Amino acid sequence: MLMDLDGPEVPPASGAAARQLVILIHGLGADGGDLIALAPHLAHALPDAHFIAPDAPFPCDMAPYGRQWFSLQDRDPHMMLSGLRMAAPILDGFIDTQIERLGLPASSVALVGFSQGTMMSLHVAPRRPEPLGAVVGFSGALLAGEALVEEARSRPPVLLIHGDADDVVPVQATPAAAGALQDAGFSVETLICPGVPHSIDPAGLRRATDFLVKYLSR
Repeated sequence: MLMDLDGPEVPPASGAAARQLVILIHGLGADGGDLIALAPHLAHALPDAHFIAPDAPFPCDMAPYGRQWFSLQDRDPHMMLSGLRMAAPILDGFIDTQIERLGLPASSVALVGFSQGTMMSLHVAPRRPEPLGAVVGFSGALLAGEALVEEARSRPPVLLIHGDADDVVPVQATPAAAGALQDAGFSVETLICPGVPHSIDPAGLRRATDFLVKYLSR
């Protein structure tokens, strides 16, 4: 299934042509307008980066508003993985479209996901033939991590950030994801933020910014 995605975007703060692309991938029940709010903060450190936050392809089936990449009404791992695999080509195609539109190499592109957006990012990025520059995942999880040993085609550096007061996605999901990624040969960093619920705090945003600067400014 291929669908055209759209969402808010912010061009480079420098006013110059884009040298990097940061794709912000929202969580369940939100939309691109939720994460595009990160762009001004990140742009201070990445003035030549173009930011875009696509709206997920489907209406949220658990709320009267917002979007979803796949349904989470049934939390059975097999059902979630099925939904994830259905949505993955949609995000993958969007990444291809944006890379072509901006004329950038894959190494200058980062995915920044939150919650379900992290699940999407951790599934799609490793299965792309050319490694992206970086993947940052906030408050998320890795589904079917054991499959990466055989299915990973590229291994971008990954940063996982999670609050230890998260009551939506348990914080234990981050060390579990990090372990599976490392077993599959990925370079992974993690940050656990004390007292932080299912959200992005200033410390996590600073760490994400530093990570993106390190890997996108090469």
